[in-house]
Amino acid sequence: MPEYLKLKSLSDAKKIFWENLSQLHPVEEEIESRAALNRVTFGDILSTESLPPFTRSTVDGYAVIASSTHGASDALPVYLDLVGEVAMGAEAQIKLEGQQTALIHTGGMLPEGADAVVMMEQTQKTDGTSIEVLRPVSAGENIVLKGEDVKPGDVVIPAGTPMRPAEIGGLLGLGITSVKVAKKPRVAILSSGDEVIPPENAPMIGQVRDINSDSLASLVAEAGGSPQVFPIMPDDREKINATLKKAYRSADVVIVTAGSSASTRDMTAEVFDSLGKPGVLVHGINIKPGKPTILAVCDGKPLVGLPGNPVSALVIANLIVKPLIQRMLGLAHHRFQPVIEARLTVNLPSQAGRDEYFPVRIFRRQNHCTADPIFYKSNLIFSLVRADGMVHIPPEKTGVPAGETVEVILF
Repeated sequence: MPEYLKLKSLSDAKKIFWENLSQLHPVEEEIESRAALNRVTFGDILSTESLPPFTRSTVDGYAVIASSTHGASDALPVYLDLVGEVAMGAEAQIKLEGQQTALIHTGGMLPEGADAVVMMEQTQKTDGTSIEVLRPVSAGENIVLKGEDVKPGDVVIPAGTPMRPAEIGGLLGLGITSVKVAKKPRVAILSSGDEVIPPENAPMIGQVRDINSDSLASLVAEAGGSPQVFPIMPDDREKINATLKKAYRSADVVIVTAGSSASTRDMTAEVFDSLGKPGVLVHGINIKPGKPTILAVCDGKPLVGLPGNPVSALVIANLIVKPLIQRMLGLAHHRFQPVIEARLTVNLPSQAGRDEYFPVRIFRRQNHCTADPIFYKSNLIFSLVRADGMVHIPPEKTGVPAGETVEVILF
């Protein structure tokens, strides 16, 4: 097991972790398309038909042969013979020739011979057997062609795509009522410490309510995982060992908060090492907040030991746990956390040689945004509640001066 305080850089820690998880792949399951919101597609989804399935009008108006309208104007309208109406929900039975037209409604099938539609408001009825066209149209105007959106064999949704309302609507429009998605990773979440009590209990002197279990469960669910919150573990080696083994057997990922600093009471790393090979890969990252982080892989299963302080736990979870879940879901690489540019309002000092993350509030000015740093202590959860995002200062810098433009990773 690596000796604690031999700190690794954040980039090195993540590289080691990902390299040992290279065989981790999504697991497939099939669900109803209607229930697939926010789920991630397991493989490419191909269309089996054309969409739209026929050439149709996008407006209420008159189907025409475009060349028959050339030269039309308010002063010199073009007269067309009205030969019928296209019935909605049925195949068009009309065929247009020469100076003929047919009434058509939005979504109606374009009749044979027609290649455009004149909008209703650009026409005028005469005696019921003809109309005046007051404006010319070109071929293809106010219609969508058969297969213009999707053709048979097209990849309509690539693998690794989170399903939004538009994707669900598209699938159902093609008659695809079930879809293969990545199974949600089961993530066991365990908090430890004799001083930690459930949130519904009133703390006595020296006790603190458990913030981490449910905030991490929310982060896991938001990232696409299935959180499993275990009861709080006391600082007892046998109980920690038994509970961690149970979580290890039941889940795809194990997260433990507290028990990760260099203390004789903290046994997380030792238990991690006993669960499988290679065991603990990283014990300590040169980062603020979150230095006492543990990263382990035991027989192919990822385990993460997070600091007990809520801010540290959530920052590291955003940097490591969320990307881990996204990898296990097979999320496409182009998906990323939103970032905006903003100008710092005050000097932001940092220590050279380590990654530092500062929570900030964002304010919109006339032509730019500003980032107002929140100077915090890592056990004060409301410093993150008040924040809109984080600014990352890389290890090669010793701070950022006021007025400089920085990238803000939005929550």
